[in-house]
Amino acid sequence: MSTSAVHSLWTTAAEPISKIDTPKIEYGQLSPVLIIVGAAVVGVLIEAAVPRKTRYYAQVFVAVVALVAAFAAVVALAAGGYATTKSGIAAMGAIAVDGPALFLQGTILLAGLVGLFTFAERRLDPEAHGNRVDSFAAQAASVPGSDSEKAAVKAGFTTTEVFPLLMFAVVGMLVFPAANDLLTLFIALEVLSLPLYLMCALARRKRLMSQEAAVKYFLLGAFASAFTLFGIAMLYGYAGSVSYATIAQVVDGTVPDVTPALADTMGNDALLLIGSAMIVMGLLFKVGAVPFHMWTPDVYQGAPTPVTGFMAAATKVAAFGALLRLLYVVLPGLRWDWRPVMWGVAIVTMLGGAIIAITQTDIKRLLAYSSIAHAGFILAGVIATTPDGVSSVLFYLAAYSFVTIGAFAVVTLVRDAGGEATHLSNWAGLGRRSPLVAAVFAVFLLAFAGIPLTSGFAGKFAVFKAAAEGGAAPLVVVGVISSAIAAFFYIRVIVLMFFSEPRPEGPTVAVPSPLTMTAIGVGVAVTLVLGVAPQYFLDLANQASVFVR
Repeated sequence: MSTSAVHSLWTTAAEPISKIDTPKIEYGQLSPVLIIVGAAVVGVLIEAAVPRKTRYYAQVFVAVVALVAAFAAVVALAAGGYATTKSGIAAMGAIAVDGPALFLQGTILLAGLVGLFTFAERRLDPEAHGNRVDSFAAQAASVPGSDSEKAAVKAGFTTTEVFPLLMFAVVGMLVFPAANDLLTLFIALEVLSLPLYLMCALARRKRLMSQEAAVKYFLLGAFASAFTLFGIAMLYGYAGSVSYATIAQVVDGTVPDVTPALADTMGNDALLLIGSAMIVMGLLFKVGAVPFHMWTPDVYQGAPTPVTGFMAAATKVAAFGALLRLLYVVLPGLRWDWRPVMWGVAIVTMLGGAIIAITQTDIKRLLAYSSIAHAGFILAGVIATTPDGVSSVLFYLAAYSFVTIGAFAVVTLVRDAGGEATHLSNWAGLGRRSPLVAAVFAVFLLAFAGIPLTSGFAGKFAVFKAAAEGGAAPLVVVGVISSAIAAFFYIRVIVLMFFSEPRPEGPTVAVPSPLTMTAIGVGVAVTLVLGVAPQYFLDLANQASVFVR
């Protein structure tokens, strides 16, 4: 065969391809996410290249700088009008840059920064073999109690990988509430979940309990992710697209060009209803709403307390942001279908969390059930389906996240020979032994209970007001009853701390470094400022309450 023949075969086989469009990425609008991604990658490189002695300082420095820079980027975008007039869809339709996204990203970055301070704390445990130790296992890969673990403790090893893991979790959380198509939503869900599963297993004390918590969280989380993925597949089958805007148009029946194939699936409401239900189920699992809350108490109790605090605050913010966007942007046409279901979920979540919390004897489990009750209160705002509903949820999430991190930071201070003393009996008489710590914890508990002049009251008031105006007055009645039940067990702890005799062999209160002091101080400051003068922040949430579609 001659070369010319080969050549002619070659050219006829290759049809001319129409030009592939180059992707258009708005790097400026995505800068908060990109900064944290960069820091996470640098953190991994630090683990590989920097000597053990200096890793901790390098990691903390990179993480703090990145979180501050990303927050500055969020503020710059909001000041540049991207929260209001210039809000739009970035990254070829994958990410929404609008008010709710920027507000929630700012909250997540600040919660991540405060959480980072508790991660970096190294003064609470007594020094081991002349080395300062933190809350995390000396060597995560070694079997608890084995010789290799003892050798790692003796050598002064620390798991500094928690810092890049924290950054990767924050990346997923930043994308989760801003995702504008279902695939981006799912990828963000996995990116935020996997680092959390790992970090839950890394406690220095009570290693087996910590590993058990991580396995439970991982298995149940994998189930929830699978449901979400099934739901995404069904919605794609229904609408022929994973884009939020297109699905919303198909649900409303306003889609411009209906092909015969789309007309066939559009008539099939089963795909739409089952798919939506499955995705919402995955998100309700993440926020810890009943009946998808089974993982919460065990994981909160078993995970290292700094991880619990960060996870309890930031995951809720990200997941509620994603839930709001899904219900308000994709499924407003299904409001009559999803509202009654959400009513039921909100009622059982508020009552279930509050009632079961009364029976708890461990402070971390008590805070876990309290967080379930709070998920119910926030759902009341979600059900309002008004702009006020969105702004009240944003405000509540911002207020709640700092109280939560502060409360868990206080839990890390009360210690006995076995590490943290989390059993309630150990907290008896704490107000006499260490009045300042007990007073600070009392402030956080009063905020959780929603007592006036705390951020919790302002948040609950905003959410219940929005729900009442949105036609969900009976829900508000249930919410107030649940709040009263919840106030009982918060105030019980305060009474235990201040009006009980301290046990002679009771725990001591460790003196933390400035890092944990800052975390607790920020929590108290936010609690009081948002409680005494919430108006500026309510207005801010109000301006940021319009979704772009």
